[in-house]
Amino acid sequence: MTDKPSSQDRHFQRRQKAAIAGLHLPTAEELIRGMAFFRDDLAEDIREYSSRLSGRIKRRKQTGPAALATRLDELNVDPSEDSVLAVEEALELSDAQGLPVAECRLRCRFYRAFFGDGQATALIAGEIAHLASETLRPGDSRHLLWRSLSWAAQSRVLDSRQRAGVSVQRSAEWFELEVRTYEEHFRTAITSTMVDESEPKDSAPAGLAVATWEEEPSENETLPTDGVVVISGIGNDTTAEGKRVAKEFAKFKQRPLPLPSMPELTVVRAHLIAEFPYAAAVVDDVLGRLSGRPNVYLRPTVLLGAPGSGKTRFARRLAEELGAPYELISCGGLSDGAIGGTARRWSSGEPSLPVMAVRRHKCAGPVAILDEIEKIATSRRNGNVHDVLIGLFEPETSSRWHDPYVQAHCDLSHVSWLMTANSLDPIPAALRDRCRILPFPDPRSDQLPLFAARILERLYIETGHDPRWATPLEGFELDALASVWTGGSIRRLERLVEGLREARERARRQQ
Repeated sequence: MTDKPSSQDRHFQRRQKAAIAGLHLPTAEELIRGMAFFRDDLAEDIREYSSRLSGRIKRRKQTGPAALATRLDELNVDPSEDSVLAVEEALELSDAQGLPVAECRLRCRFYRAFFGDGQATALIAGEIAHLASETLRPGDSRHLLWRSLSWAAQSRVLDSRQRAGVSVQRSAEWFELEVRTYEEHFRTAITSTMVDESEPKDSAPAGLAVATWEEEPSENETLPTDGVVVISGIGNDTTAEGKRVAKEFAKFKQRPLPLPSMPELTVVRAHLIAEFPYAAAVVDDVLGRLSGRPNVYLRPTVLLGAPGSGKTRFARRLAEELGAPYELISCGGLSDGAIGGTARRWSSGEPSLPVMAVRRHKCAGPVAILDEIEKIATSRRNGNVHDVLIGLFEPETSSRWHDPYVQAHCDLSHVSWLMTANSLDPIPAALRDRCRILPFPDPRSDQLPLFAARILERLYIETGHDPRWATPLEGFELDALASVWTGGSIRRLERLVEGLREARERARRQQ
């Protein structure tokens, strides 16, 4: 028999429904307790909060917080991590007397956590722990306890990725799913050790449904068969470290994981060519090799082109349009074999990068994007990245990849590898032989109006203005750009358009 929801739980549930419907803006404390964002959307919550606080400041008609109001208006237009940081900075520098400073600071940290900031995530974990220590309701206190632990665990993962220089595209939905998965893990671990079995184990606040795998399949459970078993077992699972790793991967062992299903390729092609008209041949080559496949899989491919040609953005947008989860890794800081995993006996032990991607996305076929692969260091101290990649690119070895952390064979043959390079010379021949090399063309001068318009729109967003305010480029402005940009690096064109925009602003101020 389960306990009936308390009046506090019912109140939380009512406010949760109102928040999702756009009728209630959750407080910072409600957010860290687990309430949904305004309209169940991170960007909508940021816009609503920044708009309300900016309006409150402007109604005060005080000059002190004017800079803060400006930053809030910019955040309303561009709900990004950089804009949140700008608000926090303005909050510290402004005379914010009489304003909800603590609420604003806490909310900004919460937003930054959802953008993937490990330090902010750790700070929120502390705030939740503080709430747990203050609450008088045992059930709610326990829920906050394992929620705090889940945020702490998530902060460690994010911090380790940031230190490794790994840039990963995430969403608010992904972040919440990861936190809730950790939360369920800690809830199970804590409640299973309670001596008093009469205590209710399902004490999460009403309105917070947690749906994850069980830690171990029951004897009568029928496992899904549609997918690929990546991790068949854990090596040396009788040792203390082995038991820890076995528990960490319990919900993946012998569990078939899904593969990214193939989208409608004609739609993908239309979107990519609209954004990269100069790379139509590359689009057709890549998508042509996917035609007829039930699932997304790209054999190791190197996009070879000049700096600034848009290779990295193309690789990212390709994965997004195909609907495949991906990780973007800068190769400039890779100097050892850590991409292939580190043995569990070391304090820095962790799985190989593809195993971490599989675990993070709960998908047997994510896309790994290695940016500027020619910049990988060639030293063989502590292993060599090239040697690891050669093994991961070979179907025979990747299907039986021995992960030093899992200490067992893992099937990584469904992981797709996309790479960008400015030159092939630093890449060993043995690695090149295992990849398809696709020349990535330079943007052409005849597409200048399209590129310039998009760049100008993005610049307006980055400066905190509504892109609709951007006056279309006039003929003489396009002619001026065409006289100095005849194709090639998009980065150079971006600098030229930025200079043109600044000249516009100076002329406007002088009028």
